Amino acid sequence: MAIDGDGMNVRPDFPGYLAEMKWRGFFEQCTDEPALGELLASERVTGYAGFDPTAESLHIGSLVPIIGLLHLQRHGHRPIAIVGGGTAMVGDPSGKTELRQMLTEADIERNLIGIRGQLGRFLRLGEGPDDGLMINNGDWLRDKGYIEFLRDIGRHFSVNQMLARDSVKTRMETGLSFLEFNYMILQAYDFLMLNRGYGCRLQVGGSDQWGNICSGIDLCRRVSRAEVFGLTYPLIATAAGEKMGKTAAGAVWLDAGRTSPYDFFQYWVNVDDRDVSRFLRLYTLLPPGRIEELEKLQGADLRTAKQVLAREVTALVHGTEAALGAEEAALAAFGGGDAAAIPSSSHAAAEFGGEGLALLDALVSTGLVESKGEGRRLIRQGGVKVGGRVVTDEHSRLTMNDVQDGRIVLQLGKKRHHHLRLDS
Repeated sequence: MAIDGDGMNVRPDFPGYLAEMKWRGFFEQCTDEPALGELLASERVTGYAGFDPTAESLHIGSLVPIIGLLHLQRHGHRPIAIVGGGTAMVGDPSGKTELRQMLTEADIERNLIGIRGQLGRFLRLGEGPDDGLMINNGDWLRDKGYIEFLRDIGRHFSVNQMLARDSVKTRMETGLSFLEFNYMILQAYDFLMLNRGYGCRLQVGGSDQWGNICSGIDLCRRVSRAEVFGLTYPLIATAAGEKMGKTAAGAVWLDAGRTSPYDFFQYWVNVDDRDVSRFLRLYTLLPPGRIEELEKLQGADLRTAKQVLAREVTALVHGTEAALGAEEAALAAFGGGDAAAIPSSSHAAAEFGGEGLALLDALVSTGLVESKGEGRRLIRQGGVKVGGRVVTDEHSRLTMNDVQDGRIVLQLGKKRHHHLRLDS
């Protein structure tokens, strides 16, 4: 029986990895599903997914491939997370409408450090035979000679086939740089190198990666005569049709410094009622029996399912203690619970003396908004409260008159809170 990342036996609810992927909603497309199913049932398989190091933190749009790798490890297989230190210098055109900002090597190295720590919370990474790996494809791409690469790898690619890939076709109207056009070849080369060096036989990724994955499979067959496979996950959008993880305040990050555990928890507890069942399957490790119990809840009782969803996902990303703290903070914000758990910052009383502190500055510094422009818009719309009082003047300043019980309570909409605590 497979072992999960904490050393616990996986419940025998499913006959194998693919069955669980289908039940939980991860399964979109698969190359030669019968053969892959037989392989997974007969031996320990190494599979990989790629992650772009475009920031020091991943966001919740990356949770599906991360949890997909986690399930692979829980079923006794070996996951590899490729962090594209090499391909990030090119940029994946898949799903993009324009050329992304180029990163320096220093930017990429800094981002790799942050991402490794996040992946290590989900996957058991190490050098042991049962451990997963995080690998930087810059290790084999940065020093590869251009002429050598064209001769050894480029000759196996048909330009006609490359132009037919969706990731290329969708960009032809708006313009596709030659730099981005090469991304497909580089990602295919990753699969070849992983197959050669680590016996990797499976690549997983979002459905927008289907063309790139198929190119890698073709390259492995042409160069090494290796039988390898691809599996894609659906691109997740909310029931309202919005991109997963986008809010009025920006992306929902996995880094607690960018998105606090409290705000992270609030994102999940406030998802659309129509998304609860699907998200319980995709984003938690709860057994099917428990999920099916929660799926039966309706009306006001659905709030219980949302609380479980928020607690489970927050615990996966930030740990059980942080999840319980965020839940306690939510109770405090809406009546009862420990107010100390709500996101807060410490301030000297002098900041609120005289003319006081500009409300817009406070909203930006606390991370409640990303810019003063966004803050002005929310204030004009009546979406900002100070001490429970709606503020509509964008020039408002926070003074000692706003202090209650040693703090100034800021509220954004109905869901986000921050306390400005006065130093004692």
